[in-house]
Amino acid sequence: MNVAAAQGVRSAGRQTATGLMLAVLIGAAWLGLHVHGVFFHRLTGFGIAAAPLIVLALTWLNVGLFIVAHDCMHGSLAPGRPRINRTVGRVMLGLYAGFSYDRLLPKHHGHHRHAGTPRDPDFSSSNRFWDWYLAFVRQYFGWREFGVLAALLAVYVFILGAEPANALLFWALPAILSSLQLFLFGTYLPHRRGGVEFGDRHRTRSNDYGYLASLISCYHFGYHHEHHRSPATPWWALPRLRATLRSDRRPG
Repeated sequence: MNVAAAQGVRSAGRQTATGLMLAVLIGAAWLGLHVHGVFFHRLTGFGIAAAPLIVLALTWLNVGLFIVAHDCMHGSLAPGRPRINRTVGRVMLGLYAGFSYDRLLPKHHGHHRHAGTPRDPDFSSSNRFWDWYLAFVRQYFGWREFGVLAALLAVYVFILGAEPANALLFWALPAILSSLQLFLFGTYLPHRRGGVEFGDRHRTRSNDYGYLASLISCYHFGYHHEHHRSPATPWWALPRLRATLRSDRRPG
């Protein structure tokens, strides 16, 4: 193995270790807070005041589940390890909303091949937020997903004894809010027509948020043009890629 190849292996190993560590942290945080909220949180006294904070945290962690699965679709969670990417992606999307990783995978790659065109599964002929959002939901949430979630809700309430109000507040509501968050920052703002024209064939643009706002809004997924230019870059490395690309554009 030559030096360049050895460096590539080490780099891929570091990326895998970092990606897996972050995936475990996000998944464990989501699972712990989900179980607490659905099964143990009491909606009385201080519990009522704390409920909005738990909903917001679960919403953000839900977005994280999807973003990790999205990295898996591009093989950027664990470069050169398709089995790890596939396994983690399936788990994360299953936790997120009972989605099928294998069903979403070709659609997402279709989005990258045909971004912003009628062949893009994420594209809508309407530029209005709610019209596009509803079309987006119909594209990815069907009878299969509804059946999985309905069955799980029945298990939660009738077998495991969860309060219906807790299940709706700490499971259903964060899932809905996270879908809005993902759509707003990952599809609508980057790909909508109007305003600043698209600069290249990727037909997308990035927001100009700072590091913290970018992380909170959508795990840096708002740096969307950078993502389309380099899909193999994981979510946590997008700010560095953005800084590098900006530096390259500056006159010497």
